[in-house]
Amino acid sequence: MKTISEINKKIKQGKVVVVNAEEIIDIVEQKGSKKAAEEIDVVTTATFAPMCSSGAFLNLKQPKPKIKIQKVWLNDIELYAGLAAADLYLGASQLPEGDPLNKIYPGEFRYGGGHLIEDLVTGKEITLRATGYGTDCYPRRELNQKVKLKDFNDAILVNPRNCYQNYNAAVNLSSKTIYTYMGVLKPNLGNIAYCSAGQLSPLLNDPFCRTIGIGTRIFLAGGIGYVFGAGTQSNANVKRKKEVPVSPSLTLRVNGDLKQMNKKWLRGASFVGYGATLIVGIGIPIPILDEKMIKCTAIKDKDIYTQVVDYSRDYPYGEEKSLAEVHPVKSAKGGIRRGGLFNRVNYKQLKNDSVVIADKKVPAVSLSSYYKAKEIANILKNWIEEKKFFLTEAVEKI
Repeated sequence: MKTISEINKKIKQGKVVVVNAEEIIDIVEQKGSKKAAEEIDVVTTATFAPMCSSGAFLNLKQPKPKIKIQKVWLNDIELYAGLAAADLYLGASQLPEGDPLNKIYPGEFRYGGGHLIEDLVTGKEITLRATGYGTDCYPRRELNQKVKLKDFNDAILVNPRNCYQNYNAAVNLSSKTIYTYMGVLKPNLGNIAYCSAGQLSPLLNDPFCRTIGIGTRIFLAGGIGYVFGAGTQSNANVKRKKEVPVSPSLTLRVNGDLKQMNKKWLRGASFVGYGATLIVGIGIPIPILDEKMIKCTAIKDKDIYTQVVDYSRDYPYGEEKSLAEVHPVKSAKGGIRRGGLFNRVNYKQLKNDSVVIADKKVPAVSLSSYYKAKEIANILKNWIEEKKFFLTEAVEKI
């Protein structure tokens, strides 16, 4: 048994042993879980993927005379101003006024809230336009000026839902191409899209959040961030196999100082026919408290199975069901049937760029970057080894 306090002491002394969640797999295979738990102190995990439920709180430095903002736009993207005189919230999926949306289908959605957040982090000049109704203490009624990130008193990345635990994979069983938040899905099982770092993913390495909770310090988009609760849509009551949820389960709420962040790990993205989003890099250290913890972090892609959901009908109409829960059943004519059709799909198969579904080789497309996730896990590993990052004890489980 170890404690976080003991691990932090080893960090301070320069004696801590840290590996990433890919490296720990071989270590456990070679040395066994008991020996590995004795030798390893921290396993670093990470993900780099689109996370739509993201955004930033901004507090604008007041002009002279001051203004109580009622409506506000940055680069023609409207922010929520119903908080206080100069507190604003920018959502990653918000779109600028005048965007044609899907009127010319499929829409391109070239610029949105996620791109605006990236521009702020990059230090670009942004056009601000605001209106107010005037009060005795805030007499100004209009404000038009150029601003940069430094012109805000505070800029806090606040993401209500990140790091989904084992999100489903998406396919299209219809005869036409469809455009979704899982990307472009080709007709007649033309591809399968997924979004997870698999064996590197934080919540798959700590499946019951024994060490991840309110107050956990994390790598967030190149800076320091914190978990401040369970994310929206978080659901602990799902079916599990060997502790791994077989459908979307836990999520995290995270926040951090936007002024610390780096555009390399915080990127705006456009989904054709769907909208705009933000790609976020997150790294979470898993303290190895005991042998059970090391076994969790040694999870392999081949042991992580995901649901396969049809996004042409089942998902949009709220009838989503797994198409990969049982052994394959062929129709008399060898055609595609719904339910009970597909082989179960794991991340090792998906990362091999294709899976076999209904006797058909289907190309697999990842929305997340395993390469970037591994880079983040190694950065976090280096921070800990260099005494730049210490672990925190969660004040409450999520």
